[in-house]
Parts: sequence; C-alpha cells; structure tokens
Amino acid sequence: MAKGHEKVETNTALLIILILLVAAIGGLVQIVPLYFMPSTTQAVEGIEPYDALRLAGRDIYVREGCYLCHSQMIRPFRAETERYGHYSVAGEFVYDRPFQWGSKRTGPDLARVGGRYSDDWHRVHLINPRDVVPESIMPGYPWLDETPADASDIKRKMEVLNLMGDPYTPEQIENAPAMLEGKTELDAIIAYMQGLGTDITSTR
Repeated sequence: MAKGHEKVETNTALLIILILLVAAIGGLVQIVPLYFMPSTTQAVEGIEPYDALRLAGRDIYVREGCYLCHSQMIRPFRAETERYGHYSVAGEFVYDRPFQWGSKRTGPDLARVGGRYSDDWHRVHLINPRDVVPESIMPGYPWLDETPADASDIKRKMEVLNLMGDPYTPEQIENAPAMLEGKTELDAIIAYMQGLGTDITSTR
C-alpha cells in the first residue's frame, strides 16, 4: 500500500489524473441529484417567464453591472428574512439566465424589491440616487431615460429562451416588439425591478 501511495506521489501526471477523477466524481455526486429534484428544476407556482419589457430590463440590469453591488439571494436566516422578506428558493430562478444571486452587498439585496417603492421613486433614484437617499454611493444612470429600449432582437431572444424551456406563446413572441415601443431603457429596468420577488410573496 505504501509503495502504491509513493508511486502516486512521485508521478506528477498520475497524481493530476487521480485528483481530477476524484474532483469529477465528487462534483457529479453533488450536482446530478439536483437535476431530479422538482424543487430545484420546476418553477414555483405563480412564477411566469419575463415579459418583453422586463426581459429587456433584466438585460440592461446585467449590462450596467448592477449585480456587482446588489445580490438577489436572501439566505434563510432571521436577520435576512426580517429585513428583506421570504428567503430565496431555487424555483424562483428557473427562468433567470443568468441568475443574479451574487454575494456582494455594497447596496441592499434586491430579491424582494418589487412593489416596495413607486415607479417614480425608482426613476428619481436611478437618475440621481442622492435625491432620495442622501448617503448613497450608487452612481446615477441618467442616460437610461434618454435611450429607447432596443426592440431589434427581442423576438429572437424570446425564441431562444423558448427553446430552452421558457413557456412563451407564439403570440407573446410576436407582440414583443410592440411592448417595447415608446419605452426607454429606464422604463424597462424599472419594470424588471418592480417584478422582483412579487410572484413568490403573493403565493406564500
């Protein structure tokens, strides 16, 4: 046994192969069962895929790097649930690609921000955060209010998401560009944030 162990330790290539093999097996043991658990693969009752406006807003949220300062994952601890609301569950995020969990909280968690503030509050806050939160260190995003929401590829995005399992109807995909007509990027990101966490809280 000692000889075999010594052989592994002195043979770099063999050691690397065995480490990778063990890591792969350990990873599979942890990951594969999750694919067969309904709680991690099926949407929570009431959760719908993003409509065209919210989908565009989610993409703007990602583009502007909002996830770098705001997580969207409430952990099941009293300190978190009392401040932010119901803890996050996997079924909430089945239509999020990519999901926005994160762990960085320079700003507050946004998982349950939907409906907490008015559209007007969000509008002012995004243009100049210090107008509503004087101590805020968040940058302003005034150009979002001047930039029309891009409808050029929204149908294609929804078609691809439909192939990946998001239950969009042909009518929803066909009407998607009209939903963005006359809207700004600011309108889109506000619509996205106003929906965050509202589906699960209305069903619990």
